[in-house]
Amino acid sequence: MTAHGTRAGEDADDLDVEEALALVNTRSGRSDLPGRSPGEHGGGANHPHHRATAWSDARAIAARAPRHGARGRTGLPAPVAVPLASALGLTLATPLTALTDLPSFDTSAMDGWAVSGPGPWDVREEGVLAGHTEHAPLTDGEAVRIATGARVPPDTTAVLRSEHGRTDGRGRLHATAADRPPHTVSHGQDIRPRGQECRSGDQLLPVGTLVTPPVLGMAAAAGYDTLMAVPRPRVAVFVLGDELLGEGLPHDGLIRDALGPLLPPWLRALGAEVSDVRRVGDDEQALHDAITDCDAEVVVTTGGTAAGPVDHVHPTLRRIGAELLVDGVQVRPGHPMLLARVRDGQFLVGLPGNPLAAVSGLLTLAEPLLRTLAARPAPEPYTLPLRDGVQGHPYDTRLIPVALRGDRAVPLLYNGPAMLRGVAAADALAVVPPGGSGPGAEAELLDLPWASGGIGVCFT
Repeated sequence: MTAHGTRAGEDADDLDVEEALALVNTRSGRSDLPGRSPGEHGGGANHPHHRATAWSDARAIAARAPRHGARGRTGLPAPVAVPLASALGLTLATPLTALTDLPSFDTSAMDGWAVSGPGPWDVREEGVLAGHTEHAPLTDGEAVRIATGARVPPDTTAVLRSEHGRTDGRGRLHATAADRPPHTVSHGQDIRPRGQECRSGDQLLPVGTLVTPPVLGMAAAAGYDTLMAVPRPRVAVFVLGDELLGEGLPHDGLIRDALGPLLPPWLRALGAEVSDVRRVGDDEQALHDAITDCDAEVVVTTGGTAAGPVDHVHPTLRRIGAELLVDGVQVRPGHPMLLARVRDGQFLVGLPGNPLAAVSGLLTLAEPLLRTLAARPAPEPYTLPLRDGVQGHPYDTRLIPVALRGDRAVPLLYNGPAMLRGVAAADALAVVPPGGSGPGAEAELLDLPWASGGIGVCFT
């Protein structure tokens, strides 16, 4: 289970010498070096890189992995009853069916008077307020003050809006609307009749609906205290490396840990519940113990996925008998990423240690995996033209941070595998095919959670 296309001690996200030469010689017209697909050049099919999974295939494998477990089992979590206050961002596991008529009684749509028959009307002294019990029926020629949302008295003909009526010196109510004959009202005007929105038993929303704030309001109005929903998949984050600092300035060969602060809120934005975040040193036994003691549905590791002297992810997965589903992806940055089924109901996403490469792994493997586990709908794919051309890799997809400006995607600088400056200013990542894209070329875009404004944005 050696990471494909990497060498011990080498930065797996940087172009190696052979690939750099390919970039130069592709532009000069040579095709005898690594190209866009296996077999297009001498010895290309035997290059270890070509055993990696195509980027689009890797995403598809991650998306369907929870549905195809060992011995026919799935890794999908069982639905649970969730209080409305905790259900935001979850997915309905059962249809939302009305438990009552909405509204459940005839109500006033406006502040004004409930009137019976033609006017003018004698006005009762005591008004009708929302939340009060049912009042006595009105008789013809009678009116009563009424508030928006209040239950209309029996035998009410209509509600006359406050601005459409006046009372005279004897306390009699007159209709003053200019668009109708004096003292007349339309039957049922400004009354919300019982069952206008739905009847008890009507299906309001289907299975698979994302719970948004309006869905919570709909559920409450329909009589629900809890919702049957797919729970958030629990994720544990293990940040690997002896060289990482948790605070202060880098010094003496030590660097700040960027992924510890970055990953938990991003994973929450993807619908996960982050149950554990910990630092694990460059020790194979420590990594083995952390994984085997973990009960989260998804383990996310950072670094250690290549074949260097302290890259312990592959040996540990081999030792515990994990099933490797994706072992390297044809994408830059981040190609030594991996996806494994640790056991039934548990997956491991191995992200590269470089920050932008780890972001690439999040969008390539973690996002589709978590989307399926959370039963979220897949985002609709879309494209925008690139304002500027983007240099491509000879045979890998590239993910490039872009800013959205009107109807164009603007490629950003500082997009190296170890850099976060570009993605920190980005709205999306553009999918650049092997060979690159010229100015004006349409590029598929992967929205970043906070830029797309989805309900998953929850950085708490």
